[in-house]
Amino acid sequence: MGINTERDIEANLQIGPTDAGMVRLFIAADDIEIPMDFSPEEAEEIAGEILAAAKAAAAAG
Repeated sequence: MGINTERDIEANLQIGPTDAGMVRLFIAADDIEIPMDFSPEEAEEIAGEILAAAKAAAAAG
């Protein structure tokens, strides 16, 4: 298993700020809920990684 392994799973992703000043990625699939909290600095780094991956995928496609 890895990032290139396809799965037939549906999940919902919500992203937003928390009351504690964190950025939360909330993933829900079937009976599983995964809240992931990041500092604003970490969230900016993750956003940069997502943008870089999107550019690489566009170039590959």
